[in-house]
Amino acid sequence: MSFVPVTGPATFRAGDPPRSGVVEFTGPHRQVALPVRAALPVLTRAHARDDLHPSVALLSGAVLLGMRLVAAGRLEPAPADAGSGAGPGAGPGARSGPAWRLAGLDEADEDRVRMLARARAHEAVGVEEAEALVRRVLDAVADAMPRSAPSPRRPTAPGTRPTTGSGATTSRPAFTERLRERLERQHAAARRPQLVGLSLRVEADEEELVAGAVRLVLQAHDVEDPLHVCDAALLWTEDGEVHGFGDRARTHASIALRAAAEAWPVLDRLLDRLLDRGVPDEITLDTDELVSLLDEGVAALAARGVDVLWPRSLGRDLTTRAELDRAPTPREGELVKGLLGAEELFAFRWQVALDGEPLTEEEMTQLAASASPVMRLRGGWTVVDPAVARRARRRLIRTVPPAQAIAAALTGVLEVGPAGGAEAPEETPVVVGASLLGVRERLLTAAGRATVPAPAGLSATLRGYQLQGLTWLTELTDLGLGACLADDMGLGKTVTLIALHLHRAARPGAGPTLVVCPASLLGNWESEIARFAPGVPVRRFHGGRRSVADLVAGPGDGPGDEPADGPGAGFVLTTYGTLRNDHEVLAEVGWGLVVADEAQHVKNARSATARALRAVPGRARVALTGTPVENDLTELWSILDWLVPGLLGSRQAFRRVWAAPIESGEEPTKARQFADLIGPFLLRRRKSDPGIAPELPAKTETDHLLALTREQVVLYEAFVRDTMARIERSDAQARRGLVLALLTGLKQICNHPAHFLKQQAVRLPGRSEKLDLLDELLGTILAEDGAVLVFTQYVAMGRLLEAHLTRAGIPHQFLHGGTPVREREAMVARFQAAEGEQRVPVFLLSLKAGGTGLNLTRADHVVHVDRWWNPAVEEQATDRAYRIGQTRPVQVHRLITRGTIEERIAELLQRKRVLADAVLARGEAALTELGDEELRDLVTLRREGREAREADARGPAGAP
Repeated sequence: MSFVPVTGPATFRAGDPPRSGVVEFTGPHRQVALPVRAALPVLTRAHARDDLHPSVALLSGAVLLGMRLVAAGRLEPAPADAGSGAGPGAGPGARSGPAWRLAGLDEADEDRVRMLARARAHEAVGVEEAEALVRRVLDAVADAMPRSAPSPRRPTAPGTRPTTGSGATTSRPAFTERLRERLERQHAAARRPQLVGLSLRVEADEEELVAGAVRLVLQAHDVEDPLHVCDAALLWTEDGEVHGFGDRARTHASIALRAAAEAWPVLDRLLDRLLDRGVPDEITLDTDELVSLLDEGVAALAARGVDVLWPRSLGRDLTTRAELDRAPTPREGELVKGLLGAEELFAFRWQVALDGEPLTEEEMTQLAASASPVMRLRGGWTVVDPAVARRARRRLIRTVPPAQAIAAALTGVLEVGPAGGAEAPEETPVVVGASLLGVRERLLTAAGRATVPAPAGLSATLRGYQLQGLTWLTELTDLGLGACLADDMGLGKTVTLIALHLHRAARPGAGPTLVVCPASLLGNWESEIARFAPGVPVRRFHGGRRSVADLVAGPGDGPGDEPADGPGAGFVLTTYGTLRNDHEVLAEVGWGLVVADEAQHVKNARSATARALRAVPGRARVALTGTPVENDLTELWSILDWLVPGLLGSRQAFRRVWAAPIESGEEPTKARQFADLIGPFLLRRRKSDPGIAPELPAKTETDHLLALTREQVVLYEAFVRDTMARIERSDAQARRGLVLALLTGLKQICNHPAHFLKQQAVRLPGRSEKLDLLDELLGTILAEDGAVLVFTQYVAMGRLLEAHLTRAGIPHQFLHGGTPVREREAMVARFQAAEGEQRVPVFLLSLKAGGTGLNLTRADHVVHVDRWWNPAVEEQATDRAYRIGQTRPVQVHRLITRGTIEERIAELLQRKRVLADAVLARGEAALTELGDEELRDLVTLRREGREAREADARGPAGAP
């Protein structure tokens, strides 16, 4: 009775006898009145809908409860005088005689009546009224159900048994049993699943497999219970009692089949069978269609939730893997120089396996030649994915140079793209061949061994970790690979490198070692070589009269040939600036070893310095740096790509594969995988590591939180206000420069007003608590016969401090980027002097010029006047004093103004120290990308900074 409007209100009008009651359904366009007996199936079916009107839901629940009570036998004939015969509103059967009523209800039945009333009461019907309505409906159901339909005989008198439609008397137990069975069938039909999903079952007999064909059988399954499944043929040809699905399941299956056909158009043939024969049972796939299913259909159908199920007898167990091994020599009968020589190549080949067992050459040939996606292999039928067949036909993927082969050997994966590069490459597992297994083992274990003894010419006793470093450097350079020794500053990287040179020099044709370093370290290298390797030739390639005349290889020799022994087998020292100008001259020498000290100077691969370094060939390359990563991972790529070209791929590939996922933090495992890849080529030990430098004294770090003076507060707030207004009005191009100017200006204000205002020869004391505290610290340090390093990132601030110390009569010296090389060496010697009139106890240094390479262990105090954006740079500067050779505890003082950007920097640095071993942020440059509100929050003076102005305004305690 789909014409009955059940989404609108319904009203029950009781009758006498109760079976004569009427249910009125009201819709938007019509009203339908049904007697109780006709309304029973309507209300029973409506119970499963979720769009019922509340009044219909109440009546439906009452009808179902009444049917259950009748089926349980809870009824009896009503007394003859129970009704009045015909009451107001009585229906057509008002005078048809005696009636039946519910009886024998227990407490549980009564509770069900009350619960139904409470649950179904609504705005128009309260709980009490709803309970009374439920009881009237229950009586109507009890009186209507014992009578058969559609043409009942004369009703029986009270006290007699009801009769069937044929007039036969039916016992009460038999009647209730049939009624219970009827209700159970109705309930079972209501519980049958309506929502179904689809799957495709692959079947094939021997003849079909020989022809390269299979059958696809359509299946339907309950979306909530995948184990409830049946063939589509059964769903369309049988009723629910056979397949167990509801009446609407075929409709949902048809909708799902249309969606599947959109994903894989071959299934349109099943839709055609549904239209032509009324049953979408199965289709047979020819060879081309089966290839389409394997190549694209399975994935497309899976995206729509349709699985393809393969029989066990039709295996899909062919797998492919990329094998990495040595390629044939370039020319017949010719061997290249060394396993990892420049001419050596390695080859990646596809290897196909069945159930994990590699196919033989004959089986690979058979697979490559097969035109059908189904083939008989090792006594059974196997489905061959088109991708597997293509790999079998194109077994050789490509040849690669040694560095890329090593990267694949270390990571176990290879990026493989299709021929022509039309698609993006994807990572494929790699199996390493015998030619690289030994190399990989040597790389992975080199850093943990100390098998190379200290060379005879070394005038020093190497520590255990230094011997390990020497062994590691020897292993890598012997393989023709580069190495980055990234120990903390002060752990003896220089002496380890000198030992490596002596070890290599003991072999025939070792060749000279070229050391490229900052100008300030030339003297340090000369003195260290003279100290640890006396008698080894060392010369500078620096200054106006530089020459490599006696180092150039002989006629016909090239950089790749064996260099000669003799005077050329010593050290040649040059600077990065000289390298930029004379790299062509240096490239003519057959260097045995090229060393980049403070290798962070070539962190930008596009710079002229980095390009010049790459232009100088050498049989081995070593980078020395305490900070392999200062800002972002691309800097590390630049160093490692010079050491082992091709290990990390191109710069763009490195950003895509490694840097971007690690820096974003979206793939936590990437950082560990990257560490596994670069680990064999980068050795990093810290002073805090167990057993590294146990004799080092304690290091104490103190953050001195200082207030701004009133002058500084006024300058700070005015500068923030004016510059932020300009930033908010600026375009994107000008904004970056304005933000950098804001950050720089605020840091200068925090240092001293004269620094920001560019004042010279003015009064300095009393205008900045930093200067006042520095005076106090220096007084204490000098009174205790100590020495101090004072770092600032600004030369202008260093000049102000220099003038202030001069007026105070404190011996000092100032090293910055403009200090000549010879003068730098003299400054270091004066500071390190233990006694004498020339000793200078206060050493002012600009962070960039004096933060690396210098050995200043005379200092037992380090003061950072202002904060740098990278904690590694600050620690590197501190390590000028806190290094091997230091015998006194070192105290580090950091001067920080409260409530200002400096305090915000300190918070950032604390977080960056935790992440320093993984990924560092981009420092000051990253702040230019902050939004206006975020930037304003960063630079706005906090309450702590304003308190100083208020205190100054009040004056001394007790003043009016």
